[in-house]
Amino acid sequence: MTAFTPADLEQLKERGISAETVDAQLERFRTGFPYLKIDSPSSTDNGILVVDDELAEDAEERWKEFLGAGGDVLKFVPASGAASRMFKAMFAFVNGADDEPAPGSAAAEIIRKLERLAFRKELDAACVRLYGADSAALREAKRYKDIIGALVRPEGLNYGGLPKAVLTFHAYPDGTTRTALEEQLAEGAQYAAGRGGKVRLHFTVSAEHDELFRRKLAETVPAMEARFGVKYDITLSQQKPSTDTIAVTPDNELFRDSKGKLVFRPGGHGALIENLSDIDATVVFIKNIDNVVSDSHRGDTVKYKRLLGGMLLLVHDEIEEHLKALNEVYDEAEDLEEAVLDATDFVEDTLCMRSERLSMDRPLQERWTELNRILRRPLRVCGMVRNEGEPGGGPYNAYSGDGTSVAPQILESTQIDLSKSENAEMMKHATHFNPVDLVCYLKDTDGRSFDLRKHVDEATGFISEKSLGGRELRALELPGLWNGAMSDWSTVFVEVPATTFNPVKTVNDLLRQAHQQ
Repeated sequence: MTAFTPADLEQLKERGISAETVDAQLERFRTGFPYLKIDSPSSTDNGILVVDDELAEDAEERWKEFLGAGGDVLKFVPASGAASRMFKAMFAFVNGADDEPAPGSAAAEIIRKLERLAFRKELDAACVRLYGADSAALREAKRYKDIIGALVRPEGLNYGGLPKAVLTFHAYPDGTTRTALEEQLAEGAQYAAGRGGKVRLHFTVSAEHDELFRRKLAETVPAMEARFGVKYDITLSQQKPSTDTIAVTPDNELFRDSKGKLVFRPGGHGALIENLSDIDATVVFIKNIDNVVSDSHRGDTVKYKRLLGGMLLLVHDEIEEHLKALNEVYDEAEDLEEAVLDATDFVEDTLCMRSERLSMDRPLQERWTELNRILRRPLRVCGMVRNEGEPGGGPYNAYSGDGTSVAPQILESTQIDLSKSENAEMMKHATHFNPVDLVCYLKDTDGRSFDLRKHVDEATGFISEKSLGGRELRALELPGLWNGAMSDWSTVFVEVPATTFNPVKTVNDLLRQAHQQ
């Protein structure tokens, strides 16, 4: 046990973190996280379902039926991140020595294509306020740094310091504009409106931007409700202080600030498994805040969201049927054997999972127990996009920690030991990547919410190198929300088109066609 001072213990108490938790994190820094053992990359020949027209029609019909019957659905959007990385290249230019951006650079492209930016009017207003001229006049005068400075700096639009959710992403022919937040509302109205037109959404936000989110919602929700003929039920939550992780020195000792206090860092998006677990909803869509498009480009997004929702329900229907068959009272032993064999086929063919405990040479009772364990878990259906760039993290078939089973997992490249040639070769030939397009079933067969924290693989986090006040430190990230935090879920991968994946990672992405009219 670490010798914490009374002040340390008070700090831990204020955050809701136990000394035992910190000790476990310190041990993890010392030992590191193990690489996952990979069986194979998922592909359309090996674990990724390609939905044909007949199945698509069934899924669409099942989703309509669910909504029509008052189905309980919610859209969960991680939205706490600031947009600082989105404007990294802009900050580099503003703070650099050159007065003119390098030809072909990100800053040069933004200045050249100002007219295509949805926030152009906002930028012009900031330029006039700061410099007495709009962006076009400043461009003509070659005052390029003033333009970019008005965009990113606090005295201007402060786009480099705001959350992505409230940035203006799209402009419409009628002169209106929408933020990423508003586009998420629009999207939800088109595939997640339940009985009476009710659309439930939940955004995770940072504490410093909570009030900003609430003001933005108050300004925009009435117009969006009128536009789409729905009624929004929107809730917000913040990442819990209890999910922050301890920081350490490069020697894995407790890192303290200039006042001698322990330093904690956010646990990464994996910490949001707590927020997700607190939500009372049956079906939950998960999608990042920046992966949105304007109305005219949203057709495939809506189509495949409904398809994924319907696929989730069809798979869940089968799970309930198998659980019922497995747990009925049988007069003949062969009836139970038949139910076990049928459920095993489903687990292997639909859930793409192999378990030693389901081997035919294992006792019937052991196989029955394993099937009940597998089928009584949270369920997710995940859209996967064909890899058209550099291979990296994505869908793989990976071994469990004890090596007794293989199941679909969404991995980051850091979880794969690339010093092993076979792993590097598998990654090289991976065909799909993860666009964070999930729909989840979060209640058991009795209608009770799963405690999602019980299904996290704690051995799948990350350690990264950071700094504070010029001093190096090591930071620990919890198992990622759709990675290790969902490791012990039943998972189905479905191929979706690249048109459904349009993230805005840099401001230049807003110049792409999917974000234009």
